Amino acid sequence: MGAFLYGVSLQWKLDIRSKTLLITCYIVPLLFFGIMGGIFTSVIPGAGDTLIQSMTVFGVTMGALIGLPPSLVEIYGSDIKKVYLANGVPLYLGIALANISAFIHLFIMSIILYIAAPLAFDAKIPENPGVYFASLSIFIAVSLGIASIIGLAVKDQTKTSMFSIIVFLPSIMLSGIMFPVEMLPQMLETIGKAFPASWGYRLMTGGTFGLENLLPMLVIFVLAVCACAILLSGKMIWRNK
Repeated sequence: MGAFLYGVSLQWKLDIRSKTLLITCYIVPLLFFGIMGGIFTSVIPGAGDTLIQSMTVFGVTMGALIGLPPSLVEIYGSDIKKVYLANGVPLYLGIALANISAFIHLFIMSIILYIAAPLAFDAKIPENPGVYFASLSIFIAVSLGIASIIGLAVKDQTKTSMFSIIVFLPSIMLSGIMFPVEMLPQMLETIGKAFPASWGYRLMTGGTFGLENLLPMLVIFVLAVCACAILLSGKMIWRNK
């Protein structure tokens, strides 16, 4: 219990001093919403019907893919890892607490968008808020799973940012939030289905837990968890050598 509380305290301190978290989870998504929300609703007929979902997909994808990996690199690639070991904190607790922290911040940002979009741009509120927020929670968790793979697999901060952007850009461009996926060539539409953003957008705009959208998310999440477990076990083996 003492190790867990120490890990929570350490993660809280990391969050407070993290400019990346502030920028990727709040500032950029909300600025994007303020600018693109006005453009979408002015130029695209009916954009207000899915504005909350599209802006949320952008914000969550950015906060997860660009915000979380640097935090994991900082934990497992610096002296913070040694602090964990010296205080008897299990290494897996680092990724667990970082994910929980990121989940909370992304959920708060999503709530801000949920409230602000109808007030600022007369956006349509999802018909079933319960299903919407449940879908949002699943989407955040899956996105953080993919982000965790990047954070554990890449040891350098610069390379981490590069890989994060490589995954982030197609996630957004092929998700359907910028333009209908039907406008994409078949090959690009198929590639887009490999990213959580595409399924998250469909799940949140569907109004129900359609298995055709939920199942791919669960598959991606399970694969991400397995990949993270393998990468984390590799770090533990390396530690014991």
